[in-house]
Amino acid sequence: MYAIVEFKGKQYKAEKGTVLKVDRIDATPGSSMEIETVVLVSGETVKVGSPYVPGVKVSVVVETHEKDKKIIVFKYKSKKDYRRKKGHRQQYSVIKVQDIIGA
Repeated sequence: MYAIVEFKGKQYKAEKGTVLKVDRIDATPGSSMEIETVVLVSGETVKVGSPYVPGVKVSVVVETHEKDKKIIVFKYKSKKDYRRKKGHRQQYSVIKVQDIIGA
């Protein structure tokens, strides 16, 4: 059984025990929370919401906060002596799916 959840503008496939890498959230590691924006639930039958499935929640636990690998943003214009180099490391949170409630 799995659920498709919408979290911070992105959709993720959540199964029991799955570890998800989502955009950084303001929660302490070890705290639990519930995601109520469930778009689809698949089990014995498939339930599709419009836009969300009523009465279904996904409970998750925040594991850690981390940074992704560095990417280089390089701007360049030929023959104009214009070069700009910046680095960026995206912050994200690792959450673990505990259970799908109400499916």
